[in-house]
Amino acid sequence: MKRAEKFFTEEEQTRIKAAVQACEARTSGEVVPVIVDAAYDYPKAEIIGGGSFAVGLALFANWFYVGASHWVFPVVLLALYYPCVLLIRFLPALKRILISPIEFDAEVREKALVTFVEHGIYRTRGGSGILILISLFEHRVFVLADAGINERVPLHTWEEIVATVTKGIVEGHACDALCQAIGRCGDLLAHEFPRQDDDHNELPDLIIGGRLR
Repeated sequence: MKRAEKFFTEEEQTRIKAAVQACEARTSGEVVPVIVDAAYDYPKAEIIGGGSFAVGLALFANWFYVGASHWVFPVVLLALYYPCVLLIRFLPALKRILISPIEFDAEVREKALVTFVEHGIYRTRGGSGILILISLFEHRVFVLADAGINERVPLHTWEEIVATVTKGIVEGHACDALCQAIGRCGDLLAHEFPRQDDDHNELPDLIIGGRLR
């Protein structure tokens, strides 16, 4: 089961979309919340971690069976390597230990940039799109605003929004925190990008696991 699909209940998804619609009713800007399972699959962590576990177990087997054939080590290593890789792949908490925070930050940022382009957030009128990305595996939130907004809004503002959503997730009220962050984006956009008579909804109100909601 993919975590992103179940992270918010149907009722919470409806609340989030309503928050986006209320935000965009005040501005020509667009806010797009995106929830993904992971920014990247980190195959290197699986290979190195699986190999390390397999080597450790093979060494133990070789030590335990003292006097056994010298083939014990390679046989056990080959037999356990793939199961160890699968173990790491399907135990996110274990896999997470093998990846540095710097790599997490880099991959989440890259995922935000790719998502920004893939879903056309950069094409909004006046460069007024904001992406709020929640990446569950990395435990990261990333806010990416288009150039038109960043010319007028201090960059530390996005750090405050990231902190709001992150704190809400940690404390168990992710939906409330995300809706609050969306409202804050609406306040900023309404001031700098007031709604125009010919405005229309240019982007989806919520994307979960790559699917529009």
